[in-house]
Amino acid sequence: MSKILRHYEDSTFIPASQSEIFVYVDDHKNFSSHMSKSSWMMGGGRMDVKLDEGSGKKVGSHIKLSGKVFGIKIYLDEIITTHEPPKRKEWQTVGSLRLLVIGNYRMGFEISPESQGSRLKVFIDYDMPTLLYTRWLGYLFGGIYAKWCVQQMIKGSRNHFVTKK
Repeated sequence: MSKILRHYEDSTFIPASQSEIFVYVDDHKNFSSHMSKSSWMMGGGRMDVKLDEGSGKKVGSHIKLSGKVFGIKIYLDEIITTHEPPKRKEWQTVGSLRLLVIGNYRMGFEISPESQGSRLKVFIDYDMPTLLYTRWLGYLFGGIYAKWCVQQMIKGSRNHFVTKK
């Protein structure tokens, strides 16, 4: 990954233990479910998530996503770089990728105990796209997409525990 040009993070309180939240968000199919559903932010498209034998739950494990956004094929490969249950996890893109509004990125979450629950913080550090014809899309929409993605992860996690009770 080249130098990071952009950063976005957000956090929320969840009325659940650090361990309960970690189990839920450690399952990439839960945590990235917003990518698997058609939405206006995905241009009506969706992504398929493929996990290796490590299921994205150990350092070195790969998670591959592919699909279409606005009718354009996109794909990426992520590798888990940090896995410290029940506190934090990080992953980043590796190899060749094809994205429209962001380039290589590093994402992660941290969970810290609080009274009556825990705080979940999610972040993304990302580069602009490298291709000239998508770089301008990055300047226009990269920040919007990064914010949407992080907030979808937080919202989905919070809703899982709030609606469960």
